[in-house]
Amino acid sequence: MTIRNTERDHGQRFRPRMACLKKAEAVLLEMQDPKTGVKSQPQRLVITTIPHAIMGEDIVAWLADRFNIDFQEARSVGCRLVAFGYIYPLSDHKRLVLKPDASLYRFQTPYFWPAQQWPVEDTDYAIYLAKRNIRKKGLLELYEQEQYNHLHKWMNHKWDFIVMQAKEQYRAGKERKKPDRVVFDCQERAYWVVHRPAPGTVSAMDYGLNRLVDPNAVETKTPDYYGRIMIFDQQSIMRPRVKSSVSIGGLVKHCTTFKHHDPFLAPCLPSNPWVSDDASYWTLNGAHVEVPTKMRVERWTFSFGELLSDPRGRDDFRLFLKKEFSGENLAFWEGCEDLKWGTAATMKDKAQQIYKTFLARGAPRWINIDGKTMEVTVKGLKHPHRYVLDAAQTHIFMLMKKDSFGRYLKSSTFKDTQKNAISPDEHKFSPSQLEQNAKKRRPSLSPIAVRQMEAEQRAKLAASGPVDITQLCRFTAPVPHLSVYSGITDPPSANASPPLPFLSHSPACPSPISVAIDSTPASERKGGAAAREGGGEHGAEGDGAGGGGAAGSKSRVALSLGRLLKRGCGPSTVFASLSPKCPAPASMSSRVQPIGTDPPAQAPPRRIAK
Repeated sequence: MTIRNTERDHGQRFRPRMACLKKAEAVLLEMQDPKTGVKSQPQRLVITTIPHAIMGEDIVAWLADRFNIDFQEARSVGCRLVAFGYIYPLSDHKRLVLKPDASLYRFQTPYFWPAQQWPVEDTDYAIYLAKRNIRKKGLLELYEQEQYNHLHKWMNHKWDFIVMQAKEQYRAGKERKKPDRVVFDCQERAYWVVHRPAPGTVSAMDYGLNRLVDPNAVETKTPDYYGRIMIFDQQSIMRPRVKSSVSIGGLVKHCTTFKHHDPFLAPCLPSNPWVSDDASYWTLNGAHVEVPTKMRVERWTFSFGELLSDPRGRDDFRLFLKKEFSGENLAFWEGCEDLKWGTAATMKDKAQQIYKTFLARGAPRWINIDGKTMEVTVKGLKHPHRYVLDAAQTHIFMLMKKDSFGRYLKSSTFKDTQKNAISPDEHKFSPSQLEQNAKKRRPSLSPIAVRQMEAEQRAKLAASGPVDITQLCRFTAPVPHLSVYSGITDPPSANASPPLPFLSHSPACPSPISVAIDSTPASERKGGAAAREGGGEHGAEGDGAGGGGAAGSKSRVALSLGRLLKRGCGPSTVFASLSPKCPAPASMSSRVQPIGTDPPAQAPPRRIAK
């Protein structure tokens, strides 16, 4: 290795994981104690005697005895020490796992510990690959060859220096004794397997992006600094206080309630994925599984917040609310959560959409909140932000908690879910099976990919589920009033394109029946109903000649329901002419005709030659 500079690594040194690394170093120092630590002795590796070597089974036995844990957990802790690079193998370098057998290991020198101040540089990695290329005569691993070619292209301006350093280190290594040379090669290779792992393997040192600012640096005492301190002190003084006995009692109650549901305090079923590397626990406790586990359903009964925090429990609660015709409360709460945690670009549009759907006068999914909360919410929507709907969301949350949650726990929906819930059997793995699971270990998905999969899952559920006609459609427009004109549906021509199927049923183009009912005054509807009752069997003829005087003039103003039923409920071009959001069908005529009592004139039939 080359000499590093003393520049502080703000990306790794000042992170919460450093506390974990410090604890691992303390355990490693105990393991190296000559009296109470793991016994080490010279061991033969092929034909070379390696000093201070230890076996994997001795490491597992020492960890189990020191921390009073079982075999599987001790092996898992040992694997973490190997993954962080504190213990390195002498034989199998490709997989950083601890084998509970006679495999040989050694303690890593503190120079290569991950808690050091210097960052891992690409120049040192290029020197290491060049040295291995010289020793192996070009026979590198496939991923190492790709990294070597990439670094050669990227550092072409100083590649001569890199090759010179590699040759000097290779020449110095040949002058050492063979056991020391083997030990140093294993140390260096284990270091780079930890910090430059092969593609597709889990890296224990993957801690995210580097920090640009040192959080532990001494801040300059500026007026802004003292202003922030004053604001913090004022908020601390105004914060309510409770007695220590009350807070400790609440903590004890919380721990007593949740101790059997904590995977680190109680055994997981079917197995602990952090120990066995088996993904069955994650599969059974997925976000939208069809049948949940009994432990998961039991947790819903602890509090209303636990029920809403679980996506599967929220789906079950939504089904119950639909049966009680109060599903708009949960939909409003979810919309507020989406507004609170969504992107800033769509924040204003989401706030307006929530207002039109749930809060506006005549909203399709109107929610019941008090006038004071409505006034505060409407006033805040003039300048919307993430928390503009917090008052209304809290009101609806308390309403569901005090009213709907209690009925849900007594309902047949919850009892059926509780009855059908599964309780998986415990699965104990043998050492060989644990090793196979470690070989199949793969890194977790990126958060971006997880969000895309969740969005696709929600879209699939929305497409396959039933349609809620009470939800607001984004094409909803004011209903046009037909007071003078009405279009007539012409027979489509042979070359015309087929009519759009959604126009006669979508909210964008309302049904002609609903348009006629809305556009006809109430007095005329009553008169029409009386005329139909008096007409009896001659009601059909009365539609053409029975309306005389005032009734005849009124029929010219508004279209009656019977006329519309006679003409048919197909899409008409008049709706396209009166509503800007209703496109005109390609197969319909654009002629507009006045309303009259006479039937519409039919076009003369065309003569078709034989």
